[in-house]
Amino acid sequence: MSETAKVVVIGAAGMDTKGRVDSLPVYGMSIPGEIRISPGGVARNVAENLARLGVHTILLSALGNDDAGRQVLEQARSSGIDMSHIKVYENARTAAYLAIIDEEGMPLASVYDMGIMELITPRYIYNNRGLIKEANMVLIDANLSPEALKTLFNITRRYHVPVCADPTSANLASRLKPHLKDLYLITPNEAEAEVLCGMSIKGRDSAITAAKELVAKGVDIAIITLAEMGVCYATSNTSGHIPAIKTDVVDLTGAGDALTAGVAFGILNNFSIDEAIRLGVSAATLTLRCRETVCPDLSLEKLYDGLVI
Repeated sequence: MSETAKVVVIGAAGMDTKGRVDSLPVYGMSIPGEIRISPGGVARNVAENLARLGVHTILLSALGNDDAGRQVLEQARSSGIDMSHIKVYENARTAAYLAIIDEEGMPLASVYDMGIMELITPRYIYNNRGLIKEANMVLIDANLSPEALKTLFNITRRYHVPVCADPTSANLASRLKPHLKDLYLITPNEAEAEVLCGMSIKGRDSAITAAKELVAKGVDIAIITLAEMGVCYATSNTSGHIPAIKTDVVDLTGAGDALTAGVAFGILNNFSIDEAIRLGVSAATLTLRCRETVCPDLSLEKLYDGLVI
């Protein structure tokens, strides 16, 4: 990878509050557990993973001028993300995500507050077209409004910049459907892929079929994550399955974002698609073992140490 290579990441940045319970919750009752607060947001998570892997990463997002926004800004800068183009709004509330997690690290319920994403406007995207033009890659999440997405893809088509997308959630994934032909890489989970493909996914074979369908719709590389079953992928030339790495799960939050960043890192370094996905699986595994949304000691050495051979 060229030392001057850079990536622009566009989407959500906010604060995650996660409560891990010690026992099965009972409706209407408080129970003991552990509560942790850390910066989050899909785009911000992807950006931090890339920055910790040594990629020059610029984040385009919106924050409120509040305590949460200042904390996100400070932590992102300290992790190596270029935050110089972030928009900070006086009367807006920084994005937030609240999750209740069971003893096995699985989410029981979650709430997100992403109203500030409407302030990532088409004008804001257009005003940063110079950054996008010079980028080696653009990564987005599906929190962007349909109008912002349309403007973004008009710019990336004009300047021939590859775009990678994390569909974010099943209820947001549909925003990407009109733009599949303009995507270089997409990394949905099963539920998100079902929305994008309009088909049921049950296991490896159907996931590979769905990945091929996404390629048929115009995506260059489609990767579908299957949790403990690993990932399935397809390109115009190949398809396959990469197994998950067996590990104790502390928290699932952020694992998909780490996978997206790991794959993007591999692509930027001209790895084969199989090798790039293995890097992504390694990054996701490190995150699963971590209580933070992004593994704070992520490094190339740790990534390579965890590779599936």
